[in-house]
Amino acid sequence: MTKSSQVDQDLIRAIAELLNKENLAEIEIEQEDFRVRVTRSYANEGVTYAAPPPQYLAPQAAPAPLAPAGSVPAAAAPAAEDLSSNPGTLTSPMVGTAYRSPEPGKPAFVEVGAKVSEGQTLLIIEAMKTMNQIPAHRSGTVTRILVQDAQPVEYGEPLVVIE
Repeated sequence: MTKSSQVDQDLIRAIAELLNKENLAEIEIEQEDFRVRVTRSYANEGVTYAAPPPQYLAPQAAPAPLAPAGSVPAAAAPAAEDLSSNPGTLTSPMVGTAYRSPEPGKPAFVEVGAKVSEGQTLLIIEAMKTMNQIPAHRSGTVTRILVQDAQPVEYGEPLVVIE
């Protein structure tokens, strides 16, 4: 084994550790004639599926706030907490910016009333300049979409309800 192949293996191990630590689906690095791409598989109730292919979106300006923070009714906050205990609620696996379509100007992945299959892409969350496709955790009908396009999301925040 040459020194360069040892360095390459060490680099790949370091990238894989970063992938897991930051909860990313994929990392790709290219320098001169060297290129490495590391992806991670996800498991959901005994079913394993590969990380989705990356999609790169053009940067978008953040949307203007819909209403001042103080104008949101007090009853709205508990409703989100109630949704997180609902088994049909898909919550965010990471902190980032949620996008409802694959790129600006394109139709959303899903709308309310759409029938979806487990593993089907519902939206994308951009985290650390990486686009992570968020798949449906179950099959059913989308009854609520709880995020706007280009909305910042937190880990565990309810995104979509599938019944």
